[in-house]
Amino acid sequence: MSAASWIVVGVAAAYLIACLVLGTWSSRGQKATTVGYVAGDRSLGLVLMYFITGATIFSAFAFLGLPGWAYSRGAAAFYILGYGALGFIPFYFLGPRAARLGQKRGFVTQAQMLAARFESRPLAGVMALVSAVAFVPYLALQMKGAGLVLETVTRGAVTEPVGAAIVYAVVLVYVLRSGVLGVGWTNTFQGIFMIALAWGLGLYLPTLRHGGVGAMFASIAETRPELLEAPGLTSDGSAWHWGEYSSAVLVSIIGFSAWPHLFMKAFTAKDARTIRRTVVLYPTFQIFLLPLFLIGFAGVGFEPAPASPDQILPHLLMSLELSPWLVGLFCAGALAASMSSGDAMVHAAASITVRDGWVESLGKRLAPDRELLAIRALVCVYMLAAYAVAVVYRGSLVLLLLGAYGAIVQFMPGLVAALYWRRATGAGVLAGMVAGGALSLAFVLAPQWRPFPLHAGLYGVALNALVLVAVSLVTPAAASSDAFVRDAATD
Repeated sequence: MSAASWIVVGVAAAYLIACLVLGTWSSRGQKATTVGYVAGDRSLGLVLMYFITGATIFSAFAFLGLPGWAYSRGAAAFYILGYGALGFIPFYFLGPRAARLGQKRGFVTQAQMLAARFESRPLAGVMALVSAVAFVPYLALQMKGAGLVLETVTRGAVTEPVGAAIVYAVVLVYVLRSGVLGVGWTNTFQGIFMIALAWGLGLYLPTLRHGGVGAMFASIAETRPELLEAPGLTSDGSAWHWGEYSSAVLVSIIGFSAWPHLFMKAFTAKDARTIRRTVVLYPTFQIFLLPLFLIGFAGVGFEPAPASPDQILPHLLMSLELSPWLVGLFCAGALAASMSSGDAMVHAAASITVRDGWVESLGKRLAPDRELLAIRALVCVYMLAAYAVAVVYRGSLVLLLLGAYGAIVQFMPGLVAALYWRRATGAGVLAGMVAGGALSLAFVLAPQWRPFPLHAGLYGVALNALVLVAVSLVTPAAASSDAFVRDAATD
């Protein structure tokens, strides 16, 4: 490698070492129990909650997929701002209720909570299975993004598979060691780093290429006006249908709070007030996204074009022959985006599989030390499975994310019913989840079957809610339903 490449690699290596040290140090004083490892002894305050939710959601797609969509699909990328600003609203109502139940009944996962509410072990098993299926491609997205960044900035000296392996070896170490506290403290560091870097690049690149942000948009309006017209373009360059655009926003809003690694944070908060304050502050994280749109638009018309739209940001940095120190900082920022989501996902996936799939669904009780050991072992298993997908998958990062949302959004009707509707039954929730998931999958595999051009997950969640209500009304509710909903509503 050249001297410049070594500088880039050195900056990225320094960042990875900093994450490793912070992630392993953060578990000092944490109890060596499942509650300590999974829920951080229910001790997370506002700062950690803010960054663990914000940095967790804005993943590798933020530095790669988002600029790629702005560059190739224009206004279509704005759907991300729409759901990002509104997506946490359901958690304002659901989160405090779940937190109260966690304190009173010892819950650490959402499926554990639903299984207890409906006295249904199969429900926990189905949710664990769906979570696993959705988490593997989502985690693979993070790995693929990290590997792609290292391959691009080192001009192929570090290949994508090797880069992904290096970065996620660091993640593996601190997640195994520290659990959710390692995730929380590294996410705080990564979130601050990402925001600073995104704004620096978001203002610098339009100025370098066009003389400023205003001049950049004036140039695009003259040469590629279709990129600035809502709702933007599809991947093949045709106009995106308003139905597809709006339903993508709606499905993402509904599914946002239902992601297990995010919903589980309700069980880590100190109290309900912390959750509500986090939700109120959360939309400010969209400030981080704004400059990433500017980066994507700055690449419009740049020659030579990148091999794929997802590569526009690293392609610009390498083609413009910028300082290797700046390129190294970008590399570290993109790795931060990837790691801040990947660590939370693999931690949640392993915790859910053991607690929900093995303990709750199958009734196989484990001693605390063996349960903790099983979770750590599955962290390694999920890492390997996602890595295999990352090496093989060649599609769009954003489309991979949207597909995962279609599965997870099916959790939301059951969560709302569990916390608010005393008449809801386990049979209704399970039937709705299966019916909605099956319809969503069918429309993903055969989109031509959809009666209207709407996101497949929206059809699924609508059917899910209808089946849940219908089946619940003809099946008996659990005897403990009243007490459960009452515990959720009162401190």
